[in-house]
Amino acid sequence: MNVPVWGWFLTIGLMTVFLAVDVFVIARRPHVPSMAEAGRHLAFFVALAVLFGLFIWFEWGGQYAGEFYAGWLTEYSLSVDNLFVFLLIMGSFKVPKKLQQSALMVGIVIAIILRGIFIGLGAVVINAYAWVFYIFGAFLVYTAIKLATGGESDDDEYHENRFLLWVEKRFPATKEWHGTSLTVIENGKRLITPMLIVILALGTTDLLFALDSIPAIYGLTNEPYLVLTANIFALMGLRQLYFLIGGLLKKLVYLSIGLAVLLAFIGVKLVMHAMHENNLPFINGGQPIESVPDIPIIVSLGAIVLILGVTTVASLWKSSRDAKLEAANGTAAVDGVAEGDTEAPDVARDASAGLPAEEGMTTPRATHDQR
Repeated sequence: MNVPVWGWFLTIGLMTVFLAVDVFVIARRPHVPSMAEAGRHLAFFVALAVLFGLFIWFEWGGQYAGEFYAGWLTEYSLSVDNLFVFLLIMGSFKVPKKLQQSALMVGIVIAIILRGIFIGLGAVVINAYAWVFYIFGAFLVYTAIKLATGGESDDDEYHENRFLLWVEKRFPATKEWHGTSLTVIENGKRLITPMLIVILALGTTDLLFALDSIPAIYGLTNEPYLVLTANIFALMGLRQLYFLIGGLLKKLVYLSIGLAVLLAFIGVKLVMHAMHENNLPFINGGQPIESVPDIPIIVSLGAIVLILGVTTVASLWKSSRDAKLEAANGTAAVDGVAEGDTEAPDVARDASAGLPAEEGMTTPRATHDQR
């Protein structure tokens, strides 16, 4: 895939314009976006990514288009997992709702810049050392096992990383929110605001997530251009996705398992690719292991769609079933209380009427069952 220099500049320039307009609009009018607004913006970015994939297909062929779509879907699914941590960060720092959009936007811009650096370094390492795919693959399989077995605990609490602790210790800060301002002057001293700390928390947290997402996408394509654009498109719609499905994240109960399967699949694919192009002297005498198949991108794309589809459907089915069971148990409990409340007066009335208690209680129970 030969992308001219002007193509790189044009792509980065256009995406910078989109982000700059987004930042400018949000900075002028901090607000909580409605579901309709978030849905429109998210649909726009998704449509933009689909059209970009079609452009890749038209310009460079279906192989590269498939690699872009596979990478974009993978990064998007991993970003959904990021959203849960973002929710914890917002709750931990008690970010006012009207400022959450601004914090997310700047945090995402920082994440794009840091990921761009990671992607560039990854491309250099891969070109120089093909055996790094062994490391990437093993790391993804390890991450998948850790994710599937619940290795990432404390999901209901956010712990600040060492960088944030250093920032809070090194720079004096105010506990008061001052809109979107990152610093303020109080009593002649410049202080950092909670907004700056939250932005740093979002950016550095996303960078930590990039430690598995960047190797994952390099397992689907070796083209830095596709890696960069897939990451940018996934992050560009992340802010709208936060407000659109924030309340639905709890329903994706199998998300961790689905992502674990996805990362394990890509990790195995990476190892197989490394074996297919092996040059390590202590493995097969430094010769490629040609008997190991190299999974084509169409199979990878189909597997990704299947894994994400099954994960989503199974999660929503279980959440719906659990909600119905909880509602049924709640109704039964309420009915039991109601029956207990009416039972004593019925017995007293039956006794005064000279009727057996069992006969007198038949009517209220029958009526209650019908109700």
